[in-house]
Amino acid sequence: MPTIVPPLPITPPPFTTARLDVLPLEPSYAEEMAAVLADPALYGFTGGEPPAPAALRARYERQCAGSPDPGERWWNWVLRVRAAGEAGGEAPGETARRAAGELVGYVQATVRGARAEIAWVVGTPWQGRGYASEAAKGLAAHLASAGGVWELVAHIHPDHAASAAVAVAAGLGPTEEWEDGERRWAGNVTPPLVP
Repeated sequence: MPTIVPPLPITPPPFTTARLDVLPLEPSYAEEMAAVLADPALYGFTGGEPPAPAALRARYERQCAGSPDPGERWWNWVLRVRAAGEAGGEAPGETARRAAGELVGYVQATVRGARAEIAWVVGTPWQGRGYASEAAKGLAAHLASAGGVWELVAHIHPDHAASAAVAVAAGLGPTEEWEDGERRWAGNVTPPLVP
């Protein structure tokens, strides 16, 4: 008798990493995320410009409604730094206290079957602390366990060394394939063993 696999939920399940709560995207995050994404330097490799809060809210509403393709899931999360006492891995002091409880970026996955295309962004003030690598690595593990994903793909500008380092942390490696001037990175994740 064939096994029927239930469809993945439209809203992705939350997950955590050592320092981050990775929360399903909601339109109510738009204003805070507009501030996170406000530095024009964030768009140096990807193009575009900082979004206005109203435009970001409209985008989040579309993303939260889900893909019009029933075989595809648009899973999006925001990254929130946990309380200062739980934000391990940072030097003690004002920097760690200031980040505690703040949204600092996002991760996303377009899931189609056992394959997901992933992306990540951490706001300029929070870069250099390992949040993007931590979130991408956690995303890879989460997709394998919660989404049944085995293959990950990302597209990265060839000059974006920081993003390439994040891809390596998530278990991806560069391929010889290119799309719109970006190199395709790919990797396999191992789904958790089922007892």
